[in-house]
Amino acid sequence: MTIEQQIITSAQAAVKELYGQEVPENLVQLQKTRSGFEGNLTLVVFPFLKISHKKPEDTAQDLGAYIKENCEAIADFNVVKGFLNLVIDKKAWLSLLNEMNQNEKFGEKPVTENSPLVMIEYSSPNTNKPLHLGHVRNNLLGWSLAQIMEANGNKVVKTNIVNDRGIHICKSMLAWLKYGNGETPETSGKKGDHLIGDYYVAFDKHYREEVKELKAKYMAEGMDEESAEKKAKEESPLIKEAHEMLVKWEQNDPEVRALWKKMNDWVYAGFDETYKALGVGFDKIYYESNTYLVGKKKVEEGLAKGLFFRKDDNSVWADLTGEGLDQKLLLRSDGTSVYMTQDIGTAEMRFNDFPIDKMIYVVGNEQNYHFQVLSILLDRLGFKWGKELVHFSYGMVELPNGKMKSREGTVVDADDLIAAMIADAKQTSEELGKFKDMSEEERNEIARVVGLGALKYFILKVDARKNMLFNPEESIDFNGNTGPFIQYTYARIRSILRKAAAEGITIPATLSAEMPLNEKEIELIQKLNEFGAAVEQAGKDYSPSGIANYCYELTKAFNQFYHDYSILGADTENEKVVRLVLAQNVGKTLKNGMALLGIEVPERM
Repeated sequence: MTIEQQIITSAQAAVKELYGQEVPENLVQLQKTRSGFEGNLTLVVFPFLKISHKKPEDTAQDLGAYIKENCEAIADFNVVKGFLNLVIDKKAWLSLLNEMNQNEKFGEKPVTENSPLVMIEYSSPNTNKPLHLGHVRNNLLGWSLAQIMEANGNKVVKTNIVNDRGIHICKSMLAWLKYGNGETPETSGKKGDHLIGDYYVAFDKHYREEVKELKAKYMAEGMDEESAEKKAKEESPLIKEAHEMLVKWEQNDPEVRALWKKMNDWVYAGFDETYKALGVGFDKIYYESNTYLVGKKKVEEGLAKGLFFRKDDNSVWADLTGEGLDQKLLLRSDGTSVYMTQDIGTAEMRFNDFPIDKMIYVVGNEQNYHFQVLSILLDRLGFKWGKELVHFSYGMVELPNGKMKSREGTVVDADDLIAAMIADAKQTSEELGKFKDMSEEERNEIARVVGLGALKYFILKVDARKNMLFNPEESIDFNGNTGPFIQYTYARIRSILRKAAAEGITIPATLSAEMPLNEKEIELIQKLNEFGAAVEQAGKDYSPSGIANYCYELTKAFNQFYHDYSILGADTENEKVVRLVLAQNVGKTLKNGMALLGIEVPERM
């Protein structure tokens, strides 16, 4: 039983004994004692005043005397108005440190056979272009969220839905046919996703030229500018050809399908490289080319049951006016599906594959309305998690020099970004002399770990719901609220533990109750103990930034301790051993906390 739990149980017993009334656990409010006051944890007395019929100070005095007498963890107490400050016994702190020391995953809940199953969808790339900075934020959030949900005792399935069909895919295919001269990733030396992305940009370039010429022609014939532009966009031979290709694709034309498969396979090989470099992956990948037909079928079933309605032009709609929304198109008049239909199809396939208890979609905040509608529709169609689906909505990522625009080919490419971060990490580490006595292989590996750690931490420490400015220069800093600062502290701890081993010092699994503890050491144990609460809160709030903030706070607390007290140069052997156990557990907790963010920590730096 944790110290907090012991106090809560004792406080409940005190109220029953003293005032003859049982109180629920949620009424017992414990918080960290404010600095400047004696004590470690403070019990808020105000919720019990209606039961005690006494002044706050007198109630606190009553409860304090009872808890001190009946709870082994409490050494003493003091009262400040309606606050009962509790001083925790040194033996209780040592017992807690022992508990941490013996549990590799202290603060995390184990996953069991009976754990609920949470599915998390993230990434959702299009096969017409490579992954960019926006996708990086999405992937990092999705992966981290999966680790956090698992650390809260859930089974987790990580999924990706690939947008591999539609007009944008046909644009890349057509451009490659027209201008590609049979170019392949092998002949060009480009990753497959980059190659196809280049043809998407090429299509747009040629299309704009066509529109410009046609617009000028129509205006010369007497049309106004707006009408001329509209007609030019519709009459462009390129866009017409792309639409014809889409129709052929939907009709399973063997040539179009073969080209589609060949080019998509190039893209998937490229994506896999990027995912691997980012350190993310999936348990199951779904493809819209498979899900849209399932979605159509599901919508038609809903239509037959009277859940949806058909308009005169043959299109199918959902009426959501009863929920305060509007009418939502589900099938176009020509029978083709929309994104919503695909999402319904994907939900059906997933539900058949897994016994999902909770579904989390990691998708940008521009889709807030879409997921509001999807939740209602899935609930209507009988998915048990429909109503409770979570849209983990996140903001845009911008750079100091402005937003990214994918269509103009000015996008911040994910691969370029990863490579630049690793190169910057290597250069900064060299300049700071952190690579002394290391082989080139070791330098490259540390540069990779630090560069990616800097990128991931910088993105994940920000509240996901907010738009953010990503500044690569600020992220690789060995001081301040950065990934490298935390990684460096971990490496320092590992170095201390290696030196201790070299000196023949054995770190015991259990410390005796007689071991010395000073106030700063107790503060550090208390900070370590907060990891479980941080994990739990991050799971409730779907918030990787909560974990990042905790890791930073723990790092600062350890560095302050290390500045004030020598570990290997402690006055006595017992002090040395206690501090080594403390350092070991700070290192372990930092490693586990950073792993929840998908960040590796180096053994040396």
